[in-house]
This record gives sequence, structure tokens and C-alpha cells, in this order.
Amino acid sequence: MNDFVDISSLALELSDLEVALFVCLAIKEHCRIDTRPEYIDDVAKELALICANTFDLSYTTLECSAATSFQDFCSGIRLPVNRIPSTGPQHGPDQVVAVIIAKNFNLVDESVQVQALELMRSRRLAARDGLLETPVDFLFVPLIVRESEYDQPSLNFHLNDHLIISHFHESPDDLIHLEESNEWLSDGQMSASSVVRKSHAPLQNINPTIDRKALDKLQRAGETVTVGADVSRYQQDIAVFLRLSRAVAGGISARSNVHFKKFSKLLATLHGNDFLTPSIVGLAAKKVFRHRIIIAKPEDDRSLQYGSDLKAVALVLSYATPDTILDSVLTLEAPL
Repeated sequence: MNDFVDISSLALELSDLEVALFVCLAIKEHCRIDTRPEYIDDVAKELALICANTFDLSYTTLECSAATSFQDFCSGIRLPVNRIPSTGPQHGPDQVVAVIIAKNFNLVDESVQVQALELMRSRRLAARDGLLETPVDFLFVPLIVRESEYDQPSLNFHLNDHLIISHFHESPDDLIHLEESNEWLSDGQMSASSVVRKSHAPLQNINPTIDRKALDKLQRAGETVTVGADVSRYQQDIAVFLRLSRAVAGGISARSNVHFKKFSKLLATLHGNDFLTPSIVGLAAKKVFRHRIIIAKPEDDRSLQYGSDLKAVALVLSYATPDTILDSVLTLEAPL
């Protein structure tokens, strides 16, 4: 039980963004971060500072757009090799940085997204000028702009399905490392964050450094969390009700169900529990399914085949967002 207490105590010292990266690095999965347009630069800087200060990992921040080519992507993710002494004319694969923060990655061409998926799955990528290989600790983080709760910026379906969780950072708050660093928040945020001041003092180690030993401890503890039959059935009911919802056109894949069960146990560990509770299952569902849900279009509703009116169906589905769908599904009766 000591491991659970230690991990819970550590998690309480971390920000939401740090916890997201902590979990994903521990189990070698990847995550998606959504934010408002006006905060994307600040969130990207905060993620970079977290990589350097909390996890002591190399990183790169990619500025993506529709013009980003595969060659641009490969060039941007390479780890500088000047730290590696030359041992002869033939070298091994070039190494990729540990954490890739890809701003607006949903805007790049589908072919580039598929190559990013290949890197996530095989941890190797054949570039035009050589083979790229990821380090042991590797994390791909698409940073996506979300205009509103109804906005659904889309990624390649299979790439999106390989992202175990998503986190929506919707305010300038909780950017701890950025606030304590020598960098200003983005100009547009200065009025919204009057408490933030530029400091000329060196950045202090405000959070503990998390090494591979701590990551392994979280991974092992998550595997030992017990799940009762009634809680397991509750998890299954949530997945089934999402699949059957008339507002959901797809996205609730077999992989998402595996991620749901895995993340639920890790979330229990972060709360200091060695058993899974319905309340933690509900929290996990929002993180795992939110970015996966594909909203149904009124014109595709099955009831139209039996005489329903399109305007009436559109009115019924007008409420539908991933958040409202999850809220309605989580009204299912939970086990005691």
C-alpha cells in the first residue's frame, strides 16, 4: 500500500498537465491536449518546461500547418547528434526527441498524420535521409485548438484512437512553470492573467523531478489495482451505452475500451486506492472517450427510414457534444 500512498502524494504536487504526461510516460502511451486559440502558445511553452524541469526529457515544439511536409516533420523531431561521438562512417538510426509537442497537428496532411502514427506504433520511422528511432521514454502530444464545446477538430481516426486520453486546458491558470519562469505569457493573455509577472530570478525546482523509477512505480501499482465484478460491469455498460447512443456515430473502438480499463486503474492509483471505484470510472470515461466520440449527423439518423422528420431529429441532436453525451451516459446507475 506504500506505493499507492507515495504516488498519491506525488500526484497532489503536480499540475493537471504534469499528471497527464506522468501517466502516459509511465505506461508508454500518448495523449492529446486541447485548448482555446488564445492559450495555445502558453500551453505549448508550459508543456516544454514540464518536459525539461519535471521529467528531464528532451523535447521539440512543432509549429504545424497545412503546409507542413513529411520532411518538415522528420527534421523537426530529430535529436541533435552533436552530443554523440562519431565512431566511424556508419552510424545507427538517428534518435528522435523524447517528447514531441505538435501544435495544430490536425491541420497537417493526412499522409503526415499516418507517418506520425507509424512512429507511435513501431517507434521507428523511415525518413528520406535515414532511419529515425525513438528513445525508451517517448511521448507524442498533439496540441489542438478547440474553438468551443461544439468544435470537434479531427485527427486521422487511427491516430486519434491511439491517444489514450485527452485533456482540455481551457484557461490561463495552472501554468505553473511558465508563471515562475523568465518568460512572459502571450501578449493576449497579460490582461487575463494579472497575477503573472516576469521574474528575473532563476527558475526554481517547484516540483519534484520524476525519473524512470517513479514512472515504473506508477505502472506496477496500476497493474495491481483490483476491480470488482460490479465495477467491471459498470465499465462495460458505459462503453455499450456510448455505442448505442443515437448521438454517437462512432469512435468507441475496441482499443478505446482497453484504454478505458487501463486508465481507470491508473487513476485509482493516483488517488491512492488499490481498488477501483465507480466515481473514478466516471472520471476516466471523460478522459478516454471525449476525443474519440464522433457526433452523429441528423441526416444519418436511422429513424428517418421510418418516417421521422429531419428538422425534428436535428432539434433532438442539437444538444449533442462529447461532454453532454458523456454526462448523459454517466447517469447510469453505478454500483454501490
